[in-house]
Amino acid sequence: MMFRPIIGTLVYLLDRDSNSVLLIKRDARPTDDHYGKFNGLGGKLELDESVVSGARREFEEESGATLTSLSLRGTITWSNFGPKQEEWLGFIFLADSWKGEIVESNDEGSLVWVELDRLLQACDADPSIRDAAQLPMWEGDRHFISMVFDDDPRQFHGTMPYDRDKSIGWDYARI
Repeated sequence: MMFRPIIGTLVYLLDRDSNSVLLIKRDARPTDDHYGKFNGLGGKLELDESVVSGARREFEEESGATLTSLSLRGTITWSNFGPKQEEWLGFIFLADSWKGEIVESNDEGSLVWVELDRLLQACDADPSIRDAAQLPMWEGDRHFISMVFDDDPRQFHGTMPYDRDKSIGWDYARI
């Protein structure tokens, strides 16, 4: 079967002074496929838009601020993802500087600063004991989020099949 993905970006903004990460809590629309989940900021590329331009545009639209640093950490393909069983190719970025004031919320949800240690602990915890009520995420995010923030200079490139809302695999390489 031919892979025909939606192309998207995810940006994780790290405030090095507070060692916190800006996330969106998708709590604005109950009909949202991501409702209730925490995630990086980002979205779909527009026609004739580069991946970097799309990441910057989506971040600015969602946060009100402009990125002044951006580093590609990796890519992920998702298949049969979410309620609509979509295929995605995601470009995952780390940023650590910006200009402007970050808004408190947008049309998709609330923007929150989460301590990096808390985010990494939530990803490392066994899913059966993870405190999902405090930091619910897509199940598969726990596989790659630590690589966004580690000191390994290599990028990760992975594939993560889903069965709707359940991650059913993870395979990656670092180059």
